[in-house]
Amino acid sequence: MRLRMEEFIREQQKEIVRELENIDGKKFRVDTWTRDSGGGGTSCVLQDGNVFEKAGVNISVVYGTLPKPAIEKMRADHANIDTNVDSLEFFATGLSMVLHPINPMAPTVHLNYRYFETEKADGSPTAWWFGGGTDLTPSYLFDEDAIHFHKTIKDACDKHDKSYYPRFKKWCDNYFSNKHRGETRGIGGIFFDDLDESEKDQENIFEFAQSCLKAFLPSYLPIILKRKDMPYSEKEREWQQIRRGRYVEFNLVHDRGTAFGLNTPSARVESILMSLPLTARWVYMHEPEKGSREQRLVDVLREPREWV
Repeated sequence: MRLRMEEFIREQQKEIVRELENIDGKKFRVDTWTRDSGGGGTSCVLQDGNVFEKAGVNISVVYGTLPKPAIEKMRADHANIDTNVDSLEFFATGLSMVLHPINPMAPTVHLNYRYFETEKADGSPTAWWFGGGTDLTPSYLFDEDAIHFHKTIKDACDKHDKSYYPRFKKWCDNYFSNKHRGETRGIGGIFFDDLDESEKDQENIFEFAQSCLKAFLPSYLPIILKRKDMPYSEKEREWQQIRRGRYVEFNLVHDRGTAFGLNTPSARVESILMSLPLTARWVYMHEPEKGSREQRLVDVLREPREWV
């Protein structure tokens, strides 16, 4: 499974980067790196493009020994892990992506699909699980975009289990939430973690993760193609910057993946923080105008909607 998941995400990284380069017209910078404590990865990052202000499509294949702070962040459900130990042998591989478009009318999108194992001293697994998801973060809400994005993801989920989309959509709304502000980061998608043998067998979950990752391009490309050249004002650009500030708040304050990465020995900080936008603003006591498009977005973020 380690080798199959690694092969799959490497193929998907190449395909996604190729499609995004076709849209932007600028090439990604490709950095292949190794980790002193075991493993490595490939980071593909585009900055100051024609369509994307910042875009990252990264894969990592890492293994070794985790210290206690990383153990506590690696899994939401620790039922199969002894969190009282000081260290733990592990293997992890996954693809992580964040795209921040220039145009405020075009939404930011995030995606991550990953596979974990913990090990005995002889290298045999003690536990394994899959996690991941994808979610959309617009600055300006277009209902048709939200519906398309959610429907594409739901179709991928429904091929495997009709309960997946409603369960994982709710999980996404709850997880990607700036609880200190009482609002979600964006308009959601799906999120799941710790899917293991208690859910289904390994092969079924792997096939589900594959379907979800393959659904990314059809879920997002029609949206970015529709919005990337729309006219916008300086005021709308400023609102986008404020919303990106909220994106940063979630990633640095609440995101368990960021905390896990930064607590992993020999962490590649540049790849972990690739998700942060190139620019953002924090305006003191900013309030959107009542009845405005900006206020409508905030209303939806405070009360997540069902889109399909």
